[in-house]
Amino acid sequence: MRNGGSARARYGGLAALLIGGAVLGAALAGCSGGPAGTVTPAGAAGAAAQAAPAAAVPPERAAALGPAASGGAGRLGVAGTTARVAPASQIVYTAQLTVRAQDVIAAASRAARIAGDAGGYVSDETASSDPGHPSRAAATVQLKIPVAAYPAALGRLASGLGTQLSLRQQARDVTEQVADVTSQVASDEAAIAQLRALLARAGSVAALLDVQNQIDTEESGLESLQAEQRALSHETSYATVSVTIVGPPAAAAPPRPAAPPSLAGGLGAGWHALRTVVSWTLAFLGAVAPFAAVLAVAGYLVYRGRRWALRRRPAAGGPARG
Repeated sequence: MRNGGSARARYGGLAALLIGGAVLGAALAGCSGGPAGTVTPAGAAGAAAQAAPAAAVPPERAAALGPAASGGAGRLGVAGTTARVAPASQIVYTAQLTVRAQDVIAAASRAARIAGDAGGYVSDETASSDPGHPSRAAATVQLKIPVAAYPAALGRLASGLGTQLSLRQQARDVTEQVADVTSQVASDEAAIAQLRALLARAGSVAALLDVQNQIDTEESGLESLQAEQRALSHETSYATVSVTIVGPPAAAAPPRPAAPPSLAGGLGAGWHALRTVVSWTLAFLGAVAPFAAVLAVAGYLVYRGRRWALRRRPAAGGPARG
């Protein structure tokens, strides 16, 4: 979608070209002395007004053209009306549905049939299957469903294909975008009609070529706008539903029978138990070792202090008895 700034710039250029063409025609008519058959700018304006009496010109173009768009003594005779767009809302609906089915291919066929019954069609489809592994089968189907039948068809898809795993829906309002594109299409069509009227009254080859080049540019832009308009019309007329179908879950492997006891099994179990006991014992000793070291140092200090105290006591009491 083209923004308003670019549209106004293009409209300003178009207005300048139209006025320049009119002035050029007037200058050529003045140089030729106004012979019979020469059309003045006022005459060209009248012819353009008759060729496109109901052309719709948006306000921004009328402002760019100035007096030329005011009617009365206007040079180009542009009608001062504005295209009106219906106020109805334009909504684009999309949905993503994931289901699990026992037969993926059959479920994809049912999805296409449901869309066809609703007046829609399949726009894209991919599927893969593995007969040896049904759980690996998968399919993706993109459906286009008329908006009027969309809710009912989506309900049938969610309940009629298998077990629903997820469903997500979106609604996008494109009313403003549709109105903008429609207005630009009407403006381009009106501009082309006015340029064709001016082309028929061109006073020289140079002016004719300039107007023709501008017509070609306008027609190229109009074709792009019309393509966008058709795409928007299709999006608002048909809802898009993407259906992902996955196969059944893989079957769990049967449990293996327990082996009977044997000498090798007993030895292995005993060795494992011994390693476990040794590992836990070493771990316990490693955890206790720091505390044991601290207690040993403290006990040794207490022992040495007590011995020293005992040796000092008799020596201190001897001289007192003498």
